[in-house]
Amino acid sequence: MMASTKAIRFLESLQIPEGPKAGDPIKLAPFQKKFVKGALKAGISIAVLSIGRGNAKTALSAGIALGALLGEWDNQPRREILIAARTRDQGRIAFNFVEGFARSLPEEIQEQMTFRKSPRLEIEFDGDGGGHLLRVIAADGKTALGTAPTLVLMDERGHWQADKGDALEHALLSGIGKRGGRALIISTSASDDSHPFSKWIDEPQEGVYVQEHRPAPGLPADDLESLKEANPGAQYGIGSNLDWLQAQARRAIKRGGSALTTFRLYNRNERVSAETRDLLLTVDEWQACEVSELPARKGQVVIGIDLGGSASMTAAAFYWPETGRLEALGTFPSMPSLLDRGQNDGVGSRYVDMSERGELSTLGEQTVPVAPWLTQVMKHVEGETVSAIIMDRYKQAELGEAISRAGIRAPLIWRGQGFRSGGEDCERFRRATFDGKVKTSPSLLLRSAFSDAVTLRDPANNMKLTKARSKGRIDAASATVLAVAEGARIMGRPVSKGGRVAWA
Repeated sequence: MMASTKAIRFLESLQIPEGPKAGDPIKLAPFQKKFVKGALKAGISIAVLSIGRGNAKTALSAGIALGALLGEWDNQPRREILIAARTRDQGRIAFNFVEGFARSLPEEIQEQMTFRKSPRLEIEFDGDGGGHLLRVIAADGKTALGTAPTLVLMDERGHWQADKGDALEHALLSGIGKRGGRALIISTSASDDSHPFSKWIDEPQEGVYVQEHRPAPGLPADDLESLKEANPGAQYGIGSNLDWLQAQARRAIKRGGSALTTFRLYNRNERVSAETRDLLLTVDEWQACEVSELPARKGQVVIGIDLGGSASMTAAAFYWPETGRLEALGTFPSMPSLLDRGQNDGVGSRYVDMSERGELSTLGEQTVPVAPWLTQVMKHVEGETVSAIIMDRYKQAELGEAISRAGIRAPLIWRGQGFRSGGEDCERFRRATFDGKVKTSPSLLLRSAFSDAVTLRDPANNMKLTKARSKGRIDAASATVLAVAEGARIMGRPVSKGGRVAWA
């Protein structure tokens, strides 16, 4: 009999330990059976499950962990099962499920199990030769060194702390190789594509089974079909029902901001930034600026410039305040290649995708030559009337020299990026987006930049733009803020009606 068949039979012999259906026998839903079959298939050592909160992923994995401890399909001597979580309290949730499921086992088996909650959470099973152990560890890689687990459960992997979480994952995966063990990596979606949990899903590997329940991006938060996709358990009485989810979605839409972002992240299982309080714009606020058909290039154009170095991107934003049209272009040096640079920055092939969409280009070798790049920028709006080129005064000397060499004749405006000027620019930009005065076509360049763009606030609540992670590239967002803020100032100035008043 296959391991997955034995596991399904064992799981459905248990009883639900808590909730309204406590005491009822477990009946696995189709998506749960699919995961068990995939995870325990021959040749699979790592199984990844991404699904919305409340779909019993921890309970399902805890049931598998209990079966592995008892040797239902793996009769290795001295089996070792590890439950890894961000914190001990998070690991206790899975531990409590294992403990609750154990109460529905035959008494003779329960008598051979010893539960310890101090100094660490452990379950020891003395049957089948004895020496079998299940224990909970927190996200500190050193606690897993020297272990040889036959099964590992990594709970909510998408939300572990970056450095400690990666260290623990590496230690655990190196350990399962000693005894042909398996790892179950379960979580709601991580906040971005660069997270290790996202990479497990996006980069297929031999011996890895992946099951993801994530709807397409950009859909309304209360869209019923996509809610079903992210919450397949709702149709089988597992977790929240669909009426409740839709009601919560509509409430989140009305509240907006962090309420909507966290609903998308946890309940819709979307990859949106968990940075909610200090994001310059949330994903929904930015997507409201994206239109299928851009307004015309009408009136004067404002060009925002953000000059990068050898590692940073150099970007330009073009904003027509009269119609609200926004365009943006990014440029990297050609060395290293866009693919290698994306791997270094933790975004995979995202830069290559931007290049294929015509949003990102390369120029120069180790650095972007400023004068030739500015010539390309001006060619992009050839024939248009340039109202102003607005730039960060931090690189005023370098940009000024390049503008002279390129022979550009246009009004130049220098802005600071601190709390004073930067705060005004950020606020004017946010106001323009909320008022529907910024319209752009769907742009991977801008989506990526704004997902990493956060603000710092001083004690007087003034804000300045910065990036959420060290390798985030927010240059296109910085250029956009400069251009749109200056466009807002232009539109806010009174129009001169001509004529003079002579005072006698």
